[in-house]
Amino acid sequence: MKQNFLFRGIACIVIGLAVLLAPGFLKSPGLQEAVGGSSLVGWFAVVLGVALVAVHLLRRPRKR
Repeated sequence: MKQNFLFRGIACIVIGLAVLLAPGFLKSPGLQEAVGGSSLVGWFAVVLGVALVAVHLLRRPRKR
């Protein structure tokens, strides 16, 4: 079974960025506070996504 690290990495990056940027677009102060408090989770998702993309780039066969 082939694992697609690139797809998973991009998905994690998008989710992380959505969590980090969402408080600026929300109008409800309660929601802003709730989502703003989860910024650590957003940064973790971004870092995990970058790591998965790096694994994909390092594991792909090199053309000579």
